[in-house]
Parts: sequence; structure tokens; C-alpha cells
Amino acid sequence: MPDDKNQQEHGSAARRLIRSRDLAALGTSLGGRPYVSLVAAACDSDASPLLLLSDLAQHTRNLIADPAVSLLFEDTAGHADRLAGPRLTLLGQAERCDDPRAAGRFAARHPASAAYAGFGDFHVYRVSIERGHLVAGFGRIAWIEAAELRYGAGAGALAAAEGEIVDHMNRDHPDAIELYARHLLGRQATGWRMTGIDPEGIDLRCGGETARLDFAAPVLSPAAARRALVALAQAARQARSD
Repeated sequence: MPDDKNQQEHGSAARRLIRSRDLAALGTSLGGRPYVSLVAAACDSDASPLLLLSDLAQHTRNLIADPAVSLLFEDTAGHADRLAGPRLTLLGQAERCDDPRAAGRFAARHPASAAYAGFGDFHVYRVSIERGHLVAGFGRIAWIEAAELRYGAGAGALAAAEGEIVDHMNRDHPDAIELYARHLLGRQATGWRMTGIDPEGIDLRCGGETARLDFAAPVLSPAAARRALVALAQAARQARSD
């Protein structure tokens, strides 16, 4: 049981890293040799990475020939010793994904992609996670299996309602979003918008700056999401008055 608990904790830390990063290093195979490139990244509701790639790019040609890929996510900026910061290497298979919802998630995370996402040579790829290697600090190094890396089933209703929830919050409750960013995350910029919601939290963006705010407990339905968002607003107002 302790091993199972450790795997769950490592999986949660790994998903938090995936969900918070906009960029990743993509490793593909070029004639049997490693080829690494920098790509914009988003993720699906279960934390499976989403990439928007051009057919003309070398890494896309590589993964079409061999879909086995690796992705490196890292959050090392701000550490005196950057190698002490957390990083995660994922192993998986990249597959083209024509799901409009996945494309919408990527576009919300990366608004600038709208300038080229409609081009015929750009497609969304979803990485089916197989394993991950997490380095989360001194002594916190572990291999994590796919079942613990992906968020489990049960949030289909939330995923289906994501667009409506995000639109509603941006249109009707921009003040609450500002409170989240300033008083729960300590961000000083103004003009924040919500770009996504998943069972474990929400994604925010202000210009080129992004932020991640986790829920206190998993959220699996639109009704539960409403309660969680209200609770976050109340917590932010309390933090403002303290």
C-alpha cells in the first residue's frame, strides 16, 4: 500500500507539472538517432499532452515514421541550482487527434496559435502516456506508470461543459478571476482570463503569462465546478481582507 500511495502522490505531482507548463522539449527519432526540439504544449483533461505540429516540421516527419516520443517538462527557473528544480520525462506514443475539443483546449492555452492553426499542414497530436520519470527534488526520484500519470475516468460531464464554464466565468465573473490570480496566486498583473478547467484545477492567462490554480479536491461535474469556483472566490476575498 505505501508504494501505491507513493505512486499516487508522484502521479499528482507529475500532472501538476504537465498542466502548468506551456513549453516542452520533444524527443523523436531521426533515423534511429535522438532529435530534440522545443514545442508549445497543452494537455487534455486527463493530463495527456497535446501538441499542435506542422507537417513540414522535422519532428513531425520523425514521429509519423515512428510515433514513439518523449517529452520533458520542467519548472527550474528561479532555483539557485536549476538542477534542483522539478522535471518530468514522459514516454509515449504521439497520435494525430481530430477532436475539436482537444483543438479548442490547445487554442485556449495558446491564443497566438489561432494565426496558423487553421492552415492545412497543422494538426493536433495527442500523446498517449506510457511511463514517466519524475525528478521532484533531492531523494524524490521515481518512475511512474501510466495509470497514475493520467487522471482517471469520471469527468466526462465536466469536459463536455468546459467551454461553457470558461465562457461564463470570463464573461460574467472577471472580478473573481482577478481575485484568484492576485490573492490566491500572488500575481500582480491585471486582465486575467480563464483558459481551461479540469478535475484538478483551472488555467489562467494574462497576456504572455500563465498561471495554474489547483482545487482542494477533485471536481467531476459542472455542479461541483460551480461550488469549487465559488469556494475559491470566497477564499480569495478572505485573503484580501486579512
